[in-house]
Amino acid sequence: MTRAVAVNVAANTNQPGFRGPLRADGSFVYVPIPESEPTTEQVPRYADLALSLDLPEDVRETPVHLDPSFADYPCCEAYTYGDPHGVKARPLLDLEAGDRVYFYATLEAPDDPAGWMAEEWGAYLIGEFTLARDPVTGEEFRALPEREQAAFAGNAHLKRDPFDAAVMLAGTDDSRRYDAAVPLSGARGVEANRAVTEWSADSGKGPWWRRPLRYDDASHDRLREWVQRETYPVVR
Repeated sequence: MTRAVAVNVAANTNQPGFRGPLRADGSFVYVPIPESEPTTEQVPRYADLALSLDLPEDVRETPVHLDPSFADYPCCEAYTYGDPHGVKARPLLDLEAGDRVYFYATLEAPDDPAGWMAEEWGAYLIGEFTLARDPVTGEEFRALPEREQAAFAGNAHLKRDPFDAAVMLAGTDDSRRYDAAVPLSGARGVEANRAVTEWSADSGKGPWWRRPLRYDDASHDRLREWVQRETYPVVR
C-alpha cells in the first residue's frame, strides 16, 4: 500500500525558463512556476517573494502559481497543494491522513558543487507534508462545508478562474520546507539514485524526474532515513 508520494514542483527550464539554484552548502531557493491561467484576484509576482537570486527583469513582475505553499514562505499562510492533472492526482488520492507527500524540484548546481551533488543540475527533495486529512478531489472540495474548506485557504488553485484542481492536500504544522536539499539524482541529473530506483515503485528510466514517485511502508522507512541524514555519499 502506498504510504508516501513524491511529486515534481517548482521552476524549470520551461517555466519560467530557469531552475532554482542549489548552493554549495546544500541550501537552495524554492522558485515557484509562473501562473498560466486567469485568476479571480491578484496573485503574488516574483518580485514579491524576496528571492535570494538575481531575477531576469522580464520575470520580476510575472504572477506566480505559488503551489505548494509552505507556511514559512513569503505570501503563504498554510501548507497546501493542489494539482489539475490526473497523473499526479491519482497516486495522491490513494493516500490518507497521516501519510506523507514529498516535493522535489530540479535545481541548478552551484559553481563548485559538493561531491554528493549532481553536475550541472539534479533532482532534489525540497520539502514534505504530513497530511492533516485525507486528500480530496476537486468535486469533493466543492461539497465541503466552509469550515473544512478553510484547511486549504490560500491555495493557488482556489484563485484560478475557474477552480481546476483534481486533488487538494492540506498539511499539518509538522510539514516543512527543508533547509537543505535531499538528492534524488546521481552524478548527472538524469541518473536516478537508489531513493528512486530501489525504494520507489519507479524504474528510474526515461524522464523519471517528472513523474510521481510512490513508496510503500517498507520503502518509505528507507526514504525517511535518507531524508534525515546529515551527509550523503559522494557521486562524482
